[in-house]
Amino acid sequence: MLRQILSEMFIDPDLLAELSEEQKQILFYKMREEQIRRWKEREAAMERKESLPVKSRPKKENGKSVHWKLGADKQVWVWVMGEHHLDKPYDVLCDEILAEREHLRAAKDAELRKAQSLQFTNSLEIKSLNCDLQAVKKTEPQNVTRKAAAEEATDQGPRAIPTKKDDKAQTKDLTKKKDSEELKQTEDEKTKQIYKNWKEDSEWQASLRKSKAADEKRRSLAKQAREDYKRLSQRGRSGDGLQNPLSGPQKPKRPPLPPKPQFLQPLGSPPKSLGNQGVIRTKTSFTQEEIIRWFKEEQLPFRAGYQKNSDTIAPWFHGILTLKKADELLSTGMPGSFLIRVSEKIKGYALSYLSEEGCKHFLIDASANSYSFLGVDQLQHATLADLVEYHKEEPITSLGKELLLFPCGQQDKPPDYLELFQ
Repeated sequence: MLRQILSEMFIDPDLLAELSEEQKQILFYKMREEQIRRWKEREAAMERKESLPVKSRPKKENGKSVHWKLGADKQVWVWVMGEHHLDKPYDVLCDEILAEREHLRAAKDAELRKAQSLQFTNSLEIKSLNCDLQAVKKTEPQNVTRKAAAEEATDQGPRAIPTKKDDKAQTKDLTKKKDSEELKQTEDEKTKQIYKNWKEDSEWQASLRKSKAADEKRRSLAKQAREDYKRLSQRGRSGDGLQNPLSGPQKPKRPPLPPKPQFLQPLGSPPKSLGNQGVIRTKTSFTQEEIIRWFKEEQLPFRAGYQKNSDTIAPWFHGILTLKKADELLSTGMPGSFLIRVSEKIKGYALSYLSEEGCKHFLIDASANSYSFLGVDQLQHATLADLVEYHKEEPITSLGKELLLFPCGQQDKPPDYLELFQ
């Protein structure tokens, strides 16, 4: 009874209820010993199996096995296409495959022409045989009448007309017809196969063209991304500091992080003092005299409005203009025209741009002794000329195509920026 319980590792609950506590403990101990013994046997069997050499291991039922090719370093030999100097590039492999397909197609066309010529010769032979049979049929009645007349003259009576020639001619006709039908069937099958191969080739070439176009697009996108990253990395990050605008080309930097938002205080709480706050509110509009004073005192030292490497005023720079006046100046230009004007309401600038949809206006922040468009994570430039040069190749917005191509110069005389430089 105990052996059966240990072999099955199970005891009926009714039988377990009849045992005393001491018997239950003994039974549990015996079952635990049996579990440990089985575990040790299984571990020993697994160790023996792992210690077997590779050659003496039993083979699979199908007799197949995998052997890895080893290199000079006794490691698994790996070949990556394109890394070896003898590897052919992708375009060369495609050209070789196309040449091989063209060779196979030419061979099939030659076989088809040969079969057509054979069919033509067979048809000529069949026509000649038909002509011979018709000639024989025309001459046979005359021969029969002559023989009948000769027999009547000799009083020998009529004789049976031989039909062996007719039978032979009929069998020849049947064999020729069968041969022509079989040949036609084979030719139809060949033409179908050729059409199928041509269709597969055309589909393969179309897929090849699509894959080449996709590869070219990926290459161009990767190249553009590398150039953008290189250009941005050269321009630097925030914290590099701005150089003197007269010392040479400047590098744009990232703007500082915006200040933390100020939350409303709950009702009944005492108001906090404003002495430690980092944001100081300023008035949103200024008079024209204040804007002119700000430009002369703070912007002229940074050569605002001048060209990058000369002492002349840039053709795209204008004085204090209204939005309506800027739209009128740009309306006569073409898409891509732009101008930079001094804002009439704030201490800053506005870039007016003419796109295909109409005029767009972008505010330029000049409060941190640098120039950048208002927005999140905008590049900062040392001068207005640097900002214009940068956006001749890079759009202003990520979704648009606002490239600064054609500067809109002065149309009125005297220029509208004279009051800023007097």
